[in-house]
Amino acid sequence: MIKLLWRCLFSPRLYRAYGDAVGITEHIQNFPEKVTDKIITTIHNVANIGIYTTPFILTYIYRRGFTLADVDIIVYIIFGVGTILSLSYLVRAYGRASNPKYVEFVNTLNNKKYDQQAYTRSVRKYDFDFKAWPTAFAMPPMPSSTWHDNKPFTKCANPDLPYYHRVTIQLLAYIAIHTFALRIIYPGTLGIIQNMLWLPLFEGRSYLVETLNGKRAKIVTADRNAIDTMFVDKRLESDNGETLVICCEGNTGFYEIGIMTIPIKAGYSVLGWNHPGFGGSTGLPFPRQEQNAVDAVIQYAITELGFDVETIVMYGWSIGGYPATWAAVNYPEIKGLILDASFDDLLPLARKQMPESWSRLVKEVVRSFVNLNISELLDTYSGPVQLVRRTEDEVVCLRPGQLATNCGNALLINLLQKRHPYLFEEAILESIKACTALSDQQRIVFSREDIPDYKRKILRLIAKYSRDFRSTHCTLLPEDIFEAIMDSINNDK
Repeated sequence: MIKLLWRCLFSPRLYRAYGDAVGITEHIQNFPEKVTDKIITTIHNVANIGIYTTPFILTYIYRRGFTLADVDIIVYIIFGVGTILSLSYLVRAYGRASNPKYVEFVNTLNNKKYDQQAYTRSVRKYDFDFKAWPTAFAMPPMPSSTWHDNKPFTKCANPDLPYYHRVTIQLLAYIAIHTFALRIIYPGTLGIIQNMLWLPLFEGRSYLVETLNGKRAKIVTADRNAIDTMFVDKRLESDNGETLVICCEGNTGFYEIGIMTIPIKAGYSVLGWNHPGFGGSTGLPFPRQEQNAVDAVIQYAITELGFDVETIVMYGWSIGGYPATWAAVNYPEIKGLILDASFDDLLPLARKQMPESWSRLVKEVVRSFVNLNISELLDTYSGPVQLVRRTEDEVVCLRPGQLATNCGNALLINLLQKRHPYLFEEAILESIKACTALSDQQRIVFSREDIPDYKRKILRLIAKYSRDFRSTHCTLLPEDIFEAIMDSINNDK
């Protein structure tokens, strides 16, 4: 019994047991486990909020002028909360040990077999805390580097400033990116957002597993982050199943409630994954960690799932266009690349969200730490590409409601400039910009007019690489549009 209590003290939280009787799949906690779980979760949530609001708390303490008596009170509060937390863990362990369903789960989790595949199948019957999930695939580790190894003060995004100004702004940028800036760029890393979305994420994951026979797996990257993935295999069910679509979500996107269902409905095999710091994935979505994550996902698809690289399509939505494009550049043999509601460069969008007086700091943060320049990456990829622009997009337009300011336009123009440089004479460039600013319907009407041949060629090239979808930023693509995109990729020679 003592051994079982010890196991239950440090074992993960169980959410669901798949394959039970209909309607009784969700794990039912007994009273001690249920109450103590709520206490532990509440304390952790309050602690997370305290971490994010530390600057405000410290400002309040400074202005109030705390005395030694106040410090004693804080110590008593911390001691009291710590005692409650410790007792809650002990009572929860007792509750778990007296719950037959949970004991069965713990025994399954700790019964590691010589047959790794059999063990993985038995563990996949449960939904539980991802940190305890067994590793399905791991990349060889890479040497770690420190901030100092990267020689942070040798390069600056504002080289016109005096040296002492450059050092100051780089220090401020370092502080900003490691406190609030990265979380503004990727709100999905915030614990409060993940807590708000917990139920939709849980239900979405259950739908993928129970209805679509999805296979969840933990992948370890070269920098030792654990990446939460979900694979839906359609190879035995559909003619399209031999093609694998790897989905890269947006800055508040998770595979559980994201774009995975679009290619699944079209009959394609699909592999979804969560950014570092999202859902069960560990780490933070810095560009290097994003690159290592998508690299591990592709290697998992090739090595463990048995797909050829030539059958893989990268599908990136919004900011997910960055890892998708990086993957296409580093695996140029892939079948194609889809960029949906994406942008050319993060910097203009970041500047739009911040005060003008912060312009230099924003530039330093983006260029030094999160330089998501998709156009620059796309210049080095020569395979099939399809761009999707949302005509009512409220996120990647520099001025709301103005299609001409959609950052996807610049992405398309840069793509045309790289692949068809003969078009880019100075006199023609303005015509290209004007044509990309038009909607699909406007271009169709324009093409019926008596226009020069070079403009007609521009319109054909725009139609070849891109298409419009009349919607806002977060609406999922309809199945018929996705199938048309895949037809374009298959027919691209």
